[in-house]
Amino acid sequence: MLPALSGPGTPPHAGSILAALILAAGVANLNLAIANVALPSIGLTFAAPQTAIDLVAAGFALGMAGSVLWIGAIADRHGRRAMLLLGIALSIPAGIAAAIAPSVHFLVGARVAGGIAAGMTYPTSLALVTALWAPGRDRTHAIALWSGLGGSFTALAPLVSGILLERFAWGSVFVVTIPVAALALVVAWRVLPAHVNETTRPVDHLGGILSMVAVGSLVLAINYLPTRDHTAIGAWLGVAAVVAIAAFVLRQRRAPDPILDLHVAARRLFWVPALAGMILTGSLFGCMLLGQLYMQNVLGYTALEAGVAILPIAVLMVVLAPVAARLVDARGSRFTLLAGFGFLVAAYLVMLLLWHDPTPFPLIVFTFALIGTGLGLGGTPAFRSIMGSSPVRRAGMGSATADIQRDLGGAITQSVYGALLTMGFATTMASRIATSPEADQVTAKVAHELELSYASAAAVAQRYPAYADAIVSAAKVSTVSGSHTAHVVGILLLVAGAALVWVAFPRREREHELLAAYHAEDAVARSASGTSAAPAAAGGG
Repeated sequence: MLPALSGPGTPPHAGSILAALILAAGVANLNLAIANVALPSIGLTFAAPQTAIDLVAAGFALGMAGSVLWIGAIADRHGRRAMLLLGIALSIPAGIAAAIAPSVHFLVGARVAGGIAAGMTYPTSLALVTALWAPGRDRTHAIALWSGLGGSFTALAPLVSGILLERFAWGSVFVVTIPVAALALVVAWRVLPAHVNETTRPVDHLGGILSMVAVGSLVLAINYLPTRDHTAIGAWLGVAAVVAIAAFVLRQRRAPDPILDLHVAARRLFWVPALAGMILTGSLFGCMLLGQLYMQNVLGYTALEAGVAILPIAVLMVVLAPVAARLVDARGSRFTLLAGFGFLVAAYLVMLLLWHDPTPFPLIVFTFALIGTGLGLGGTPAFRSIMGSSPVRRAGMGSATADIQRDLGGAITQSVYGALLTMGFATTMASRIATSPEADQVTAKVAHELELSYASAAAVAQRYPAYADAIVSAAKVSTVSGSHTAHVVGILLLVAGAALVWVAFPRREREHELLAAYHAEDAVARSASGTSAAPAAAGGG
């Protein structure tokens, strides 16, 4: 039997509880990635500019990243089980709204709303793992199962989307999560304890509002700045992000009960894996965005073929989760994190150097296998370090930060990659237009439409069938050019993340010493505040 389900540090009915928490995380993860394969279809339906397509991809992660710190603090205070159930329930109407969206902007709003619902679910499920399993090997393996199995839904989503899009319209991908959410709601209601080591301290609501403004304005600024029509809006959003971030930090330094405890966040086993995890998981979001657009728009894959190609990510994340847990036990988190970074750098090098039209299908699959290996190895040590260095009474803060490493990293990475794709596409397309023999016949309006995105260029090609082949060919070349620029930036980010882990993350022996010191310090603080030290609390729903 797995240690996570049988050891002395596990709660009663550990198997049922862990299954419920994995299923709850799976709902959020499935919703997170379900739109990726449908992005080309969505773009063609609305003839959407690349910026709008990027926001459909990043909107869900934006909603999660902007809300998790505040929601984590509320759950710590008022009940993690109740927050998790509410989030699962709200994901259902959010999915329906996305499925029937009459415009791309409405769809972006529905995705953000769904992300906020997931922000209630995903970090709370990790907080409950931390609160219910005692520190040590059992918790490490529970987190590994939660991370690997729950995270596999993210990579399974493209396959599910591909199957649906073979027979149904793009809206179908947003309703497929509803029965999964209904099942998760019933299971969680039945097996989760009502209260587990929650705090009685008040919630810093002002800090929560500032965190939402900071994350939202930052991600939107990244998306809008490179667009010719919205540069001014992007600049103002950038200013708002800087002001909100500064105000948030100031508030957290002065608030009696901050939603982000800067003392805990300054711990080396907290901030280093948080930043490293942000880069690691951001690489998944980035490759899924760029990969789907490349496979379907450039290589001409069907949605199902594109979904099958990405399946190795899901398989390897599940298979390697227990391997990562054993590596953490044997070699430490630093070694396991660096191994994950190594595989991801290799994957991005393959995309940069070898992904050209045409690209053999086995090479596509091999690339995604490298991505899955890197994430399968890197996810567990990042989550484990953050949660291990967080007090149980602040498990919501720790899980929210662990969630931010994924969702803020994903939203920023998708936005940055999307912005680079937008700029690279527009620049290359403009060059192709300028050197075309028919350049003098292309009006400024048509040129602008051609430079917006592949979907917009395809819409122009339908209006001018005599030039359709040339337009589509130029759009493919422009997509590859923009993608390769993003791949270079991705490699630089991954190398920087690996360097951070190499320099700042302690080796195995020192890691154990620091964790013991953190736990002793937190035990003193818990005793002083009169909080129970028990790892689990009973109580049904």
